Amino acid sequence: MARPRVLIADDHKIVVEGLKKMLQHDFDIAGTVEDGRELITSVEKHHPDVIIADVSMPMLNGIDAVRQIKKVHKTIKVVFLTMQLDVAYAVSAFKVGASGYVLKHSAPDELVTAINEALKGRTYVTPLIAGKLLQAYEEGSHTQTDTARSLTPRQREVLQLLAEGYSAKEIATILNISLKTVEYHKYRMMEDLGIKTLAELVRYAVKHGIETP
Repeated sequence: MARPRVLIADDHKIVVEGLKKMLQHDFDIAGTVEDGRELITSVEKHHPDVIIADVSMPMLNGIDAVRQIKKVHKTIKVVFLTMQLDVAYAVSAFKVGASGYVLKHSAPDELVTAINEALKGRTYVTPLIAGKLLQAYEEGSHTQTDTARSLTPRQREVLQLLAEGYSAKEIATILNISLKTVEYHKYRMMEDLGIKTLAELVRYAVKHGIETP
């Protein structure tokens, strides 16, 4: 019987090597990637059963990357492995279709369990935030304002790259779009959000988890 295939997405090489050693006895490591955009393209190449993804990644954060993946690959299971103890990130993770949320320092005790639960169609939440997560759902909590949630996927990509310090020209190359299109998205976001400067736009991205710290 074939073992489940796991794709690891994390931009810290030490973490990736530790995860590979931890998981290789029970799962096949389909591949590893270091940023959110690479994660999206690697899904087509490696066909994983489960993705282990960090929330905070360059180019495209884990939550937005998984949002795009799940639109096409609905059956792939996703377990977020992160340092983010803030329950707001967990809420966002499950809203985009995650099956598990585990903190990195709890990985040795919880990650294999979370993966197996995901493969069985169940949900796993690290006990450290389970109570807060339930409370957040009961209160109807969310991580973003209505204006933030109204941004298009392309606008969110442009916004994260701007927040990471890329120039409009560099963003055009990364996203394979014209410089004019990048500038259009930037100024359209500023207009819709009532923001007057690029610095304010960057602060907005960080505050609303579009560029995760």
